[in-house]
Amino acid sequence: PPHDDPEGGMTALVESCLRKIQAIAVAQPGKNIVAFSGGVDSSLVAALVHRVAPASSLACTGISASLPEAQLDLARHVAEHIGIQMREVPTSEGSHPEYLANEGMACYHCKSELYTALGAVARFASGVGTGGPATPVVLYNGTNADDQRDPTRVGLRAAEHFQVASPVSHLSKDEVRQAAKHLGLPNWNHAASPCLRSRLALGVSATDETLRRIESAERFVRSIVPFDVHHNLRVRLLAKQKAVVEVDSEKLELTEGLFDDTKRTELLSLGFAKVEFRAFRSGSVSIPSAGS
Repeated sequence: PPHDDPEGGMTALVESCLRKIQAIAVAQPGKNIVAFSGGVDSSLVAALVHRVAPASSLACTGISASLPEAQLDLARHVAEHIGIQMREVPTSEGSHPEYLANEGMACYHCKSELYTALGAVARFASGVGTGGPATPVVLYNGTNADDQRDPTRVGLRAAEHFQVASPVSHLSKDEVRQAAKHLGLPNWNHAASPCLRSRLALGVSATDETLRRIESAERFVRSIVPFDVHHNLRVRLLAKQKAVVEVDSEKLELTEGLFDDTKRTELLSLGFAKVEFRAFRSGSVSIPSAGS
């Protein structure tokens, strides 16, 4: 159930999003498919779309090596909580040389692959090739206002190319979280969990093997250090197989203290040449730097 909102501000904010989605749904009555990662942004959109069009909404999650298993589990849990049907769609961004090269446009190629896959789902859902009448399909994503100010988010170009609707694009990240809390979503305060490819410094090849090593490294760190759902953790991979464990500044001293020589050796055994620890900074390897 929604949380108390005595001032009515959050109710008005949510209602504005619902009106935006309602306008889209009225203009294009048919199937409503949400690109769904289980993160708070796409979860809010999934919940809102499902409220507007419960019978015709579908949450689709792209499945590849860039999606951590824990994030997929969370997505399933959130979809079940919302009540929206969820479909897991294999994607093959790893087959694109430009994605593997990871030289600044990987996000664009990944999102293009995702929206292409969702387009195939949409065509099936709309009846194309099934003998039934084709109906309009709208694709939605969870892009927020803060995302649009981030120059490294080149995947937004793919969304524009595929004419994806962004019904919470006028909300800040904090407003998204508060709206998700207002609707009672279980992940409203979870730390952001972008794809594993985002852990790689520019120029570090985004192979499936590398992404799985990063996932294993983060799982190992979590097994050593106590983290709550709102705490940030990234294992970044820089050039020459240098791993950098980033945690929130208040967790840095504890994390370094818990990683004695034995634990560091175990982490290195995942295929890293060197391991360092530093305070978390969002997007710290998204742009060229002397340290990468």
